[in-house]
Amino acid sequence: MTRRLSLFAVRVLVVGTLLAGWQLWTKAAGSLYFLPPATILADMHRQWFSGPPGHLWLTSDAIANVLPSLARLLAGWAGASLAGIAAGLAIGRLRLFADLVEPIVHFGRAVPTPTLVPVFLVIFGIGTPMEVATIAFGVIWPVLLNTIDGARAVHPGHLETAAAFRLGPVQRLVSVILPSAAPKILAGVRLALSLAVVMMIISEFIGSTDGIGREVLVAESNFDVAVIWGVIVLLGLLGVLFNAAFSLLEHRTLAWQLSPGGTTPRTPRGRSR
Repeated sequence: MTRRLSLFAVRVLVVGTLLAGWQLWTKAAGSLYFLPPATILADMHRQWFSGPPGHLWLTSDAIANVLPSLARLLAGWAGASLAGIAAGLAIGRLRLFADLVEPIVHFGRAVPTPTLVPVFLVIFGIGTPMEVATIAFGVIWPVLLNTIDGARAVHPGHLETAAAFRLGPVQRLVSVILPSAAPKILAGVRLALSLAVVMMIISEFIGSTDGIGREVLVAESNFDVAVIWGVIVLLGLLGVLFNAAFSLLEHRTLAWQLSPGGTTPRTPRGRSR
């Protein structure tokens, strides 16, 4: 506990020192394009977090733009994660299916997602479906590839034990393959969450009527530097919050690996041959 408090204190000190340096440097420079953090935070509070308590202090601007962006981000990320895990397990464990599908996978991941935004715009039109599709396509690849790798790396001894206990395909998947592949799967899902923030902004640059990305475009056209910096800081804070929440989830999901002797997934009891 003392070590954690010391680490937290050091982190606070480092962040505080960096912010103080940023504040002093920008104040001394007096640049119109590099604003002090105090100015940026004050503008963020005015624009997004000065609403009534009944709305959790969110302003109408935050409700109209920040919340829809977060909803698209989470929808695209969740859909891509589920699809990537399902397809990755199939490709990783079924050799014939992998031989047929893997060339398509490698072709798809080589295509830059921003180049497909006009295609999604034609297919889905302007609005949330296009933006969710863009996010999902952009973030599915780390989940898919990590899941394939994790499914193929299951220790043969675990599968032999499952066969000895006469586990069916579903039991084998849930009790052996998924726990063994979980570390790599979660690593891919974590990376996908970071990419989802980037893809959210890209998808809202084209054909969006609301969202954080559109706010950046409006601020750029109005030469509103404070809003642009506010969006940058907001995205950074969202990244920190997402990472902290996912780290907690990952820690609980992989708790069996952290326990003494917890190096192998637990196979349910059954009757041996």
